[in-house]
Amino acid sequence: MKNWWPSRRPAANDEQLAAEAAAGGAERALRRLEWTVIRRLDGLLQGDYRTLMRGTGLDLADLREYQHHDDVRHIDWNVTARLQTPHVRVFTEDREMAAWFILDLSRSVDFGSGRKAKREISAGFVGVIARLLTRHGNRVGALVYGNDVEAVIPPRTGRRHVLHLLSAMERRARQKEQPKQKGMTRLGDLLKSAAVLMPRRSTVFVVSDFLSEPGWDRALAQLVRRHEVVAVRLFDPLELDIPDLGLVPLTDAETGEQLWVDTHDAAFRKRFTRLAAERETALRETLAKVGVDTLELSTNDDLVEAIVRFADMRKRRVRAGSSQPKAVAA
Repeated sequence: MKNWWPSRRPAANDEQLAAEAAAGGAERALRRLEWTVIRRLDGLLQGDYRTLMRGTGLDLADLREYQHHDDVRHIDWNVTARLQTPHVRVFTEDREMAAWFILDLSRSVDFGSGRKAKREISAGFVGVIARLLTRHGNRVGALVYGNDVEAVIPPRTGRRHVLHLLSAMERRARQKEQPKQKGMTRLGDLLKSAAVLMPRRSTVFVVSDFLSEPGWDRALAQLVRRHEVVAVRLFDPLELDIPDLGLVPLTDAETGEQLWVDTHDAAFRKRFTRLAAERETALRETLAKVGVDTLELSTNDDLVEAIVRFADMRKRRVRAGSSQPKAVAA
């Protein structure tokens, strides 16, 4: 069935109650994350938060050969001319810098075939990473996208600021009077807005299911030229392989278009799986070509294990001096 939204404008009391509910929900969510996730990560990561967030600096630490996706602005042309091989400067990292979350909260992230929806996985990841970073004095900010860029949260530090960020995500989830989404998500517009709003080099987490109008890869490539970008890709297993459920209605969460399909049909299920696999391959190739590390988060995954695997991968890559992007499936 389609969702029918009421047409009246919410009263001031409604808005106040919604804000209070969002604040209370954020506090409960953060406490739960601190007890069930962050405490486990403290032992597993052993305080090495720099594997999740790398800074920049002005002090020259080393020189090494240029590798694919290195920033060309760091090429040392004198050394390159002398050795006849491109070399880049490696700088001592500053410990404090800003991190931004680019949050795709369009209607497609409401989907979840199990106990959790993609939106809940997104909130859990943001809460954990934001709290880990702010505890070390780093600032975090966010851009929130629903039907458009709906909120910009400037980077600040502290637990209260993390609560503010989670409350903004909770309010977006509670909005029952949001206008019907016009077409697919325009992730490219969100990434272009991020490039304008983040003048200084930052660590950027793009948290999305990447179900969007095409062309977003060009905007992401522009963002990668200035910032350290991590793609956090949300998905649900049912989006990859549909079981035999009989005659069921499928609704496009982005456009609202509804279609009845017969999942008894083995040919349909096979075609669905093939197209999903092709979409997966194309997405991974695009993210690798752009030059970002990718953390894949399923609605069925353990958040702690996913973050630890991702941190280990980044740590190994940094030690090896490799800039080749990689993907980690949770």
